[in-house]
Amino acid sequence: MPVPSYLWAPPQPAAVAVQHSDALFPVHRLFFVGRNYLAHASEMGRPVDPRRDRPFYFTKSPSALLASGSSAPYPQATSNYQHEIELVVALGEGGAEVAPEEAHRLVYGYACGLDMTRRDLQMAAREQGKPWDTAKDCEHSAVLSPIAAMPGVVLERGRIELRVDGTTRQDSDLASMIWGVRELIADLSRLYHLRAGDLIYTGTPEGVGAVRAGQRIEGSIEGVGSIALELRNAV
Repeated sequence: MPVPSYLWAPPQPAAVAVQHSDALFPVHRLFFVGRNYLAHASEMGRPVDPRRDRPFYFTKSPSALLASGSSAPYPQATSNYQHEIELVVALGEGGAEVAPEEAHRLVYGYACGLDMTRRDLQMAAREQGKPWDTAKDCEHSAVLSPIAAMPGVVLERGRIELRVDGTTRQDSDLASMIWGVRELIADLSRLYHLRAGDLIYTGTPEGVGAVRAGQRIEGSIEGVGSIALELRNAV
C-alpha cells in the first residue's frame, strides 16, 4: 500500500498523561455535561428539575486540550473568561445503549478538568438562540490533569474545589452531581457509540467566575488529583 503524501505534516494524535505510567492515554472525543449541579444551574439562571429534565451535552475539539501545569494566553474575543472545575471520566472501553448497572465496565479512570468558557460569548449566543461553539470550543479551553487509573471504579463522592490566586471560588462534593457517573455514561451511550479514549467532563459546581491575565488557577478532586493553570497576557 502506498504511503500517503500530505500537503503539510498532520497534527499529532491527542493524548494525555497517566499517573505513575510512561504510557499515554489516546484521546478520541471530548464530551461535556451542562448544568449537572443544582446550585450551578441556578446561578446560571437555568434551574434543573431532575424529575423532568435529562442531561444535555456539548463537545470540544481534542485540539482544545491543555495539560495541567501549563500557561496559556488570555483568549481573544472575550472580556469575561470563566473557570469551571469538573470531574473527568476517561473511558477505556466503548459501548452503546449501556445499562447504568453495566456502566462501570467502561471506566478506565478519572482526572481533574477545567472547562474554560468565554462567558460573554455564551450569554450572547444563549439570548439569540445560537450554538455555544465559539464560547466553549476555543484554544486551551479543556485543561486536564494526568489521569488516575481506576478501572471499573465508580466515584460517587469526594471534595471538588478550585482556587484563584489562593482564594477559594468553588467548593463542593461529587455527591452533589444531579446525574452520577453511571447515569451519564448510560445516557450518553444512547446518543453516541462510545469509544475507548472518550473523555466525559461531568459538569461544574457553583462558584464559577471570571479570571484575568496574570492569575493562577488551582484545583483538586479528592482521590483523583490536582490541576493548575497560569493565565498570561494575550498574544
